[in-house]
Amino acid sequence: ENELPLVLPEVDKFLPTEDGEPPLARASSTWKREGKYEYEYTTMPGWAGSSWYFLRYMDPHNETAFADKKLTDYWKQIDLYIGGSEHATGHLLYVRFWTKFLNDIGVISIDEPAKKLINQGMIQGMSEKALKISGNLYTNLQPETGKVDSYSLQLKGNSEIKIPFGYSEILISNDAKDLLAPTQVNIYASNIPLEMVEKNNLDFEKYTNWSADTKNSIIISGSTDFYYHGKYFKSNGEQVNKPNDFMFKTFNEIEKMSKSKWNVVSPDDICEKFGADTLRLYEMFLGPLEQSKPWSTNGITGVSGFLKKLWRLFYATGELSISDAEPTKPELKTLHKTIKKITEDIERFSFNTSVSNFMICVNELTDLKCNKRAILEPLIILVSPYAPHIAEELWQKLGYTESIALASFPLLNELYLVEDNFNYPVSFNGKTRFNIELPTTLTNLEIEKLVLESEQAHKYLEGKTPKKVIVVQKKIVNIVI
Repeated sequence: ENELPLVLPEVDKFLPTEDGEPPLARASSTWKREGKYEYEYTTMPGWAGSSWYFLRYMDPHNETAFADKKLTDYWKQIDLYIGGSEHATGHLLYVRFWTKFLNDIGVISIDEPAKKLINQGMIQGMSEKALKISGNLYTNLQPETGKVDSYSLQLKGNSEIKIPFGYSEILISNDAKDLLAPTQVNIYASNIPLEMVEKNNLDFEKYTNWSADTKNSIIISGSTDFYYHGKYFKSNGEQVNKPNDFMFKTFNEIEKMSKSKWNVVSPDDICEKFGADTLRLYEMFLGPLEQSKPWSTNGITGVSGFLKKLWRLFYATGELSISDAEPTKPELKTLHKTIKKITEDIERFSFNTSVSNFMICVNELTDLKCNKRAILEPLIILVSPYAPHIAEELWQKLGYTESIALASFPLLNELYLVEDNFNYPVSFNGKTRFNIELPTTLTNLEIEKLVLESEQAHKYLEGKTPKKVIVVQKKIVNIVI
């Protein structure tokens, strides 16, 4: 702040000129950083321009106002605003402020820019870390054994902290007179690039060549082995000559993906190996939209396998094999059950459950050996918002020339979800003894007759005549004896 002028420069009026020149551009020549560097004059768009452009879309060619009030009153707010938590503080805060300001001066009739807000969770990274102790370091060699039994950290003056190999216990030496507090010990976790670690084992030779600070730090492994000044020591103080004999264990921590933390997973690498659709589906499959989720490749092969299984519905024989035959009731039931669930998931922004429902649908159609056009065409339209590339390709293979994005979304027919049969639990004096599957079209008397005539009922009746038979449609049959 002390580098900026404390008094604003004088200008004739705080309004733009006819040619749009802002007032600061007309300030005296002293209005410069260090007397020579120009300041940014047009500061308005950073605050206002990015906050009201959604209103300009309503009337983009208006040359007398940013938007006609009749049009802003008609269109009003954005229906849905999706942005991450960082975006919320970087933009949403300002667009709300600006909308309320425009409302206060009577230019628009809304005081919130969006009807619904969703803050999507952040995809977090799994970091690999090593424990380090930094400072003026030296090891303590025991003459009688010829081994190092501890290492020390030189602090202020001649004080030191002596750290035995069980590094969880920190001892302060007797001559640590100038030590103000144990918190002066600089023990910290250092991030390690993911490509240098495999199953928590660090490629230590690669790491020491990459990291310059290893020359000035003791690096502790998970087994209390440690590295110091180009030498490797086991937990008993014995020096190991070969780096391969030095088992250095890292530990994991879930945190924000960042280049500074060396835990960024490149989408390009995932796309190259598994395809863009697999990446999209797997990101949705990780968890609810609004929750932060740690990135892990452990389940990505399952999502990739699902897409291959979807492809095989169309290419069961190795070539495109689609039938125009009428679909069966089980096939129609599976399709319309999926339409119902996916429609509900989209309305709730529950994309992770959508992926699960697609997997269930494809498994059921695979078991039914379904290759019917009447089933697979609606299915691929359902899939297209989630996996657009494979959906577009299959759509073209089916003979369409227009994009699948122009196809109508499948409509649910509840009739295909009506069950033809119901599996009735049959109870005797309130205790369930067996189940019997009967058509749902039967009357109560017909159900009672068929149940009493069944072999299972004869076993439990033991020749007795029931006092009463209670039938609850699509629920239960209870026989009182």
